[in-house]
Amino acid sequence: MTTSLDINAAHGGTLVHRIATPEQRQAFLEASETMPRLTLDERAVSDLVMIAIGGFSPLEGFLGRADYDTVVTDMRLANGLPWAIPVTLSVEAAIAESLTEGHQIRLDDSAGRFVGVLELTEKYAYDKQKEAINVYRTDEEKHPGVKVVYDQGEVNLAGPIWLLERDPHSLFPSYQIDPAVSRVMFAERGWKTVVGFQTRNPIHRAHEYIQKCALEIVDGLFLHPLVGATKKDDIPADVRMRCYEIMMEHYFPQNRVILAINPSAMRYAGPREAIFHALVRKNYGCTHFIVGRDHAGVGDYYGTYDAQHIFEEFAPDELGIMPLKFEHAFYCTRTSTMATTKTSPSSPEERVHLSGTKVREMLRRGELPPPEFSRPEVAAELARAMRMAQEV
Repeated sequence: MTTSLDINAAHGGTLVHRIATPEQRQAFLEASETMPRLTLDERAVSDLVMIAIGGFSPLEGFLGRADYDTVVTDMRLANGLPWAIPVTLSVEAAIAESLTEGHQIRLDDSAGRFVGVLELTEKYAYDKQKEAINVYRTDEEKHPGVKVVYDQGEVNLAGPIWLLERDPHSLFPSYQIDPAVSRVMFAERGWKTVVGFQTRNPIHRAHEYIQKCALEIVDGLFLHPLVGATKKDDIPADVRMRCYEIMMEHYFPQNRVILAINPSAMRYAGPREAIFHALVRKNYGCTHFIVGRDHAGVGDYYGTYDAQHIFEEFAPDELGIMPLKFEHAFYCTRTSTMATTKTSPSSPEERVHLSGTKVREMLRRGELPPPEFSRPEVAAELARAMRMAQEV
């Protein structure tokens, strides 16, 4: 089932919609007791949702073997359309053996709640190490994305899905703006060009700088923090969202910015995930996408600007969204302003930039990041959240 678009076509041409109608939902509920059941983890549930709302267009379900193989090796679906990350549903071999192709499978969340249906068309074994090396550029289990692959089942289940119903987000219902809605919002504001911004980290001055640089050349900014599954040591989503609310209130022109949540889970796939994130924002209606330093990276697995270089492997019209590539921004003490090496005459000693790890260490010691790094209101919110976490 698809929906025609009149704003910057979704990837593949149409925006996928796989949310059950009331009649379909009732039929699924009546049949559910006789369906075989699968319990999905947090990432699989978020993938189910993203497929259903069109965020992963053109996917209508979990990848079959032909698409899986070409995505892993060539960053393309079997029909040649660019796609950088395999979206799969993996189970143990014994579970797969008990399921019959051509049948509907009931999908439950970790609480046992009926959330969706898989129309099983295919089940196939796959090479975990090959996926790890191709997608994550490493087969080391200490990489969080690779560990997920190694820990999951050895058989992939494929087929179209249905989301039983679209529930409001438990933490951020007012920021739950799905692709069909964001496109309408952009059109209502008269935005012809929209730049998307992805982050799993709290906003700091460098983020603010590149967002505002991008906003100088487009009509609107779509702030789209990821709130799905992340690493345990990442800042929680509710804290990150409060930081964005602070920035929206005090430091951004509200009529030119929309804040919404991205329900996806992080893969930490670096360059490939930059392509993936760009295509997701294309589906939300963005025409441009910010790619900064070490996008979606973790540890030292990827080069500083590998996530920018990977866009050169595709023709611009193949992706259908324009990357805006920014160097690492910092506060320049010589010129008393935010800058990059492209615009600053400063020496390294005259630049204020802190890693996320250093910021977390400061907060644990009760120290606030300097105003050159973080807006004071944001720093105070991070410190408050850190104190509360330590008291628990």
